[in-house]
Amino acid sequence: MLEKALALGMTEAEYNKFVEILGRTPSPTELAMVSVEWSEHCGYPRSRALLKMLPRDGHYASVAGADTGGIEVEPGLFVVFKMESHNHPSQVEPRQGAATGIGGIIRDIFTVGARPIANLNSLRFGMLDDPQHGAKARYLFQGVVDGISFYGNAMGIPTVAGEVGFNPSDRGNCLVGAMSVGVVRADAIASSAAAGVGNTVMYFGNATGRDGIGGCSVLASHEMSDLAQRPTVQVGDPFAEKCLLEATLEALRSGAIVSMKDMGAAGLTCTTCEQAASGGESIGMDINLDKVPLREADMEAFEIMMSESQERMLGVVAQGREAEIMAIFGKWNTHAVPIGVVTDDGMITVRRLGEVVAQISAQTLVESPLYHLPSQEPAYFAQKQGFDFNRIPQPQSYGEVLLRLLQAPNIASKEWVYEQYDHLVQINTVVRPGAGDAAVLRLRDSQSGKGLAVKADCNSRYVYLDPFMGAQIAIAECARNLICVGAEPAGVTDCLCFGNPEKPDRFWQFQRAIEGITQACTHFRLPVVSGNVSLYNETPESVIHPSPLIGMVGVLQNVEQAMEMRFRDAGDLILLAGSTLDELGGSEYLWTMHGLEEGKPPHLDLGKELNVQRLTLAAIRRGLVKSAHDVSDGGLAVAVAECCIAGGIGASIELPDGVEEASNTRLDALLFGETQSRVILSCPRENLTKLQEMAHVAGVPLSFLGTVGGARLNFADNRIEALTHLFDFDLETLSDAYRGTIGRLMGQ
Repeated sequence: MLEKALALGMTEAEYNKFVEILGRTPSPTELAMVSVEWSEHCGYPRSRALLKMLPRDGHYASVAGADTGGIEVEPGLFVVFKMESHNHPSQVEPRQGAATGIGGIIRDIFTVGARPIANLNSLRFGMLDDPQHGAKARYLFQGVVDGISFYGNAMGIPTVAGEVGFNPSDRGNCLVGAMSVGVVRADAIASSAAAGVGNTVMYFGNATGRDGIGGCSVLASHEMSDLAQRPTVQVGDPFAEKCLLEATLEALRSGAIVSMKDMGAAGLTCTTCEQAASGGESIGMDINLDKVPLREADMEAFEIMMSESQERMLGVVAQGREAEIMAIFGKWNTHAVPIGVVTDDGMITVRRLGEVVAQISAQTLVESPLYHLPSQEPAYFAQKQGFDFNRIPQPQSYGEVLLRLLQAPNIASKEWVYEQYDHLVQINTVVRPGAGDAAVLRLRDSQSGKGLAVKADCNSRYVYLDPFMGAQIAIAECARNLICVGAEPAGVTDCLCFGNPEKPDRFWQFQRAIEGITQACTHFRLPVVSGNVSLYNETPESVIHPSPLIGMVGVLQNVEQAMEMRFRDAGDLILLAGSTLDELGGSEYLWTMHGLEEGKPPHLDLGKELNVQRLTLAAIRRGLVKSAHDVSDGGLAVAVAECCIAGGIGASIELPDGVEEASNTRLDALLFGETQSRVILSCPRENLTKLQEMAHVAGVPLSFLGTVGGARLNFADNRIEALTHLFDFDLETLSDAYRGTIGRLMGQ
């Protein structure tokens, strides 16, 4: 049996510990169940200790549940949200991998009684134009986008925001972070804790098959089964999930549901033991697998317990109300089958064909070992930090650099992606993808006209160069994006994607990133209400850049004040809130023009960041500005160009005097450096004085950049005595470079 345990990914020590707890040799089903519950897939034994550092409280009241968490946006109204990865399945089969990732995260939302109102995503792929690996990257990219579109559109849930990154480090492991957002009244939030001895355990949704078994642990050993010869890719059915969603919400409203949990990771294993364990040490379940709806009648017990077939839930129903619940699910043409009862012995008892095939304490299953792994600074870190930027020559043509950056896949418009998504269904979308730094939704359940802003973000290159600072920037930039559409940042979900934690340098990246997120969220008073960890994202040929993907929601006090990035009216002034430092580390400019990932990422001062955010939000709420746009990838020149392209109107720019150590600042750093805590604002001329007064009080530098107008974008440098013209482009040239790149690379 030890050999089987090793094949399932357990260590010899873990197997011996399990035998000691049981006091006997485990059955194959018991071994399979504990292997996955004690794995990183479910139990987080290698990451759990660090995750406890993350703050759970903030300036909005928060709630954290078994499947998801959220924040109270107004008395009695909660917005719940979560991001999860589906990296490995998507690398194997991108369309179904991404589709089932969307399906799973949506179930996490309606499991707690919330109606999903929006989806987001955060994606990573190899370089699309790589001569050797580009074909695979394009295949994965196309498949993932198709899967997201296929599932979300069919569910009638708008996909409103996201981000996409491309890097050679992702060629062996694409990253697919799926996020969903829902709304629920406080008195309708469902529990995930089983209760009531004698209550009925019910199975809801699609029948169980062998698909997805291999995705939950290393279950391809010949001794356990011939799974290596069987399909294990999870297959999604969004129409079945739509029926499951409506049936579940109706059943929850009946009051007959005691607890509910999505049958996601590890399927029946996790939903039985985790609901039971949440109910207390004495709560158990007695399950009869003969009653489980199966797609293949010859499935073994451990296969049924481990299957990750999609569109399934497990709940506890008040005794005597089973027929009522079955009628609701029957109306929606989906299964609702009693398969067991809640017990008072604290055990998960599993029966198959008249025999007990597993009997384990629920607490034993959920209390996975806790590891404190060795951590060591990577060899590359000091070398990257000490890079000498004097080696980088100034470009011969700054205009050529701007065009190259606008065409860089990490910066170029992602409309090729989001035009495949239905982002208007449910007619709540106020700020659409591409129009602002975050998406804005109307909260129809709000009694006071509030809106909701949502965003996903992370610069993985920054995190690679400095995991602590890079993770802080991911939080700060996500918050800044919300601020720029007029929302107050309110809560965080994370999707932590890293390499093999058993390698000390990889674990160091993970540890430092968690510390960075913790410090930034604490400073901004943002609770981390939910999340996911995805480790082992590496192959012999590549390891991903550490990628703590961040999802964030913000609250607009008045949705009618939602702000976009586009310049609007000729004659408006263009201002820069925040100061520019002489830094190029980790910039897209350095990568695109020189093929380098070097230096320290941009410096982040959390105090200055918060001041800029507060100034920007106050200016928007007081109606003093017409547009707001975060300065990020590609720097100042790219940000201004994006405002012009979005508005279809030009601008005349003179580089600002508000530059720290201006006389020593490199011109390429001023134009294309990615200094943090900067926002481009446009305003009517008559509002300038008031904005200057507010900036002075806030302690934020506010520099005049230029004016809106015309059909061209021109940049000049006024930091020296003679005005120097840098570049001048018509908007059509800029727009074609920015909007057409992804489609051209995809051959469309």
